Amino acid sequence: MTWRPQRGNISIAGLALCTLIGLLLGTSAFTFHYAQGTSYFSNDPAACVNCHIMRPQYDSWQKSSHHAVATCNDCHVPHDVLGKWLTKADNGFWHSYYFTFQNFHEPIQLRPVSKEVLQHNCLYCHKQFVNDILGHPHGLADEPTDCIRCHSTIGHGGR
Repeated sequence: MTWRPQRGNISIAGLALCTLIGLLLGTSAFTFHYAQGTSYFSNDPAACVNCHIMRPQYDSWQKSSHHAVATCNDCHVPHDVLGKWLTKADNGFWHSYYFTFQNFHEPIQLRPVSKEVLQHNCLYCHKQFVNDILGHPHGLADEPTDCIRCHSTIGHGGR
């Protein structure tokens, strides 16, 4: 005897599973739409202020020396395609998580992985100016070059 699905014979467990999956997908789609999720696929810095907690960062960026030459993505995500989208997904998840559960430090601080990306991008854009100092520790003898330590207000102006 071979098993054959029968038409019109849906089990309660199957119906419950389909309903649960539908609710999950519907809620996810609504949340993504409500949070203006597609705007985060752009390079528009205004997308960062969809979340009101980012308003001070956006306002200070508008007053910074980088305003005319760099957007959020230029500094805060890797420049390669895969790294950019993986970082955006990672940041988006954690931003959503911390904002939803109101479990974030104020003012907002960069995670260590985000500091690494920022440091790499500083060196990427300014390599012609910093080649001579790369590899030479500043401050403490065993501390590597850290652009943000001395230039923390460059990308976001005075706060």
